Amino acid sequence: MAALVEALRSGRLAGAGLDVFAREPHLTAGLRDLPNVVLAPHLGSATVETRVAMGRLCVAALEAVLLEGRCPANALDPTAWRVAP
Repeated sequence: MAALVEALRSGRLAGAGLDVFAREPHLTAGLRDLPNVVLAPHLGSATVETRVAMGRLCVAALEAVLLEGRCPANALDPTAWRVAP
């Protein structure tokens, strides 16, 4: 994150919008003071539409596992999927 702050200060990077931070809720020194940074307190997904879609994704994953006995489509590592005997 220090490299990001330096890139923003020097102009190598025009700007940044951040929703997630390395050590939430603490910010890397300097980020808050930069005029070319927009900081959102982990709210990027806080819309009704997004939260409904997230809920539907969870339901689909549960149905895949519990009802169909298959790996969910959104599995982080599908190669780790094993069906219990």
